[in-house]
Amino acid sequence: MYPTSSEGLNKETSDAVYFFTPAFHPFDSFSAHRVKIWELEFPTAEHAFQWKKFSVVRPDISALILEASNPEAAKQISIDYKQDMPEGWHKEKVAVMEEIFTAKAEQNLDVQEALKRSGNRQIIENSPVDSFWGIGPNGDGQNMVGKLWMKIRDKLFNN
Repeated sequence: MYPTSSEGLNKETSDAVYFFTPAFHPFDSFSAHRVKIWELEFPTAEHAFQWKKFSVVRPDISALILEASNPEAAKQISIDYKQDMPEGWHKEKVAVMEEIFTAKAEQNLDVQEALKRSGNRQIIENSPVDSFWGIGPNGDGQNMVGKLWMKIRDKLFNN
């Protein structure tokens, strides 16, 4: 289903935009992989993450997020209501994302296959803007998404 490499698949020239699903797209929280967790089913991991953020303090916002038409819209709702984010969220967000990614991997064979294809290589979210979840604009970010996927890979395949 996915190519074995993403090399050359996505690029721009002055005449054209070339695009195709990258080989490791299943690692993206925006990828179209349904996730069943907390007795609900979410269209994407991003929906689940943003939903969890408000599930206790603002169930009305969580409901909007769950019904969002796409992960970008789910994230935007969260941004719009960031003033209502629960106290202490930043201390628990990594554990929440790990729980979501673990469920995503356990429930989707193509995610497991992508983890296997990654071998023992580092997994790096090559975000040009996010220095916490990715490596950020300078390449020296925390790469929490990559670290979580490597941890999950080790749990699933190396124990």
